[in-house]
Amino acid sequence: MERFTISLDPDLAQRFDALIADRGYLNRSEAVRDLIREKLGQDLLAAGEAKWGVGTVTYVYDRNDHVLAQRVLHLQHDHHDLVVTCQHTPLDHANGLDTVVLKGTTAAIQAFAARLIAVRGVRNGQVQFIPLRKASAHKHEGPPSALHFHLEPSV
Repeated sequence: MERFTISLDPDLAQRFDALIADRGYLNRSEAVRDLIREKLGQDLLAAGEAKWGVGTVTYVYDRNDHVLAQRVLHLQHDHHDLVVTCQHTPLDHANGLDTVVLKGTTAAIQAFAARLIAVRGVRNGQVQFIPLRKASAHKHEGPPSALHFHLEPSV
């Protein structure tokens, strides 16, 4: 690892140390690395340079609205190539929270997330996205032997 030194005014250092303690970091270095990764990932997205990624769409909806539930399920099934999994969490007798995990191109994930959040009756939709890059392409021995590639964090 490469080392570098930074200087912070006392108030900023104290606030940063409080953030580190609140989040459970063991040291400043880990916290700084995560902040840098987060900012670099945001910059990749803003510049349109992140072609691949993983993300989550989390939203609340009335699970008793069966038409809404069907719309949401159909949308997920129509995009089975993006949807890795979906977790439902009951919040009360009427409301549920779904978290949909997605993997694919940035454009496809963003379009799907926007459509899902826009479904009438879906409330409090939030998207979290992590940019990835293609790693090596290869074939495995034995079936299935199709050429495929892996994705790894961009930063």
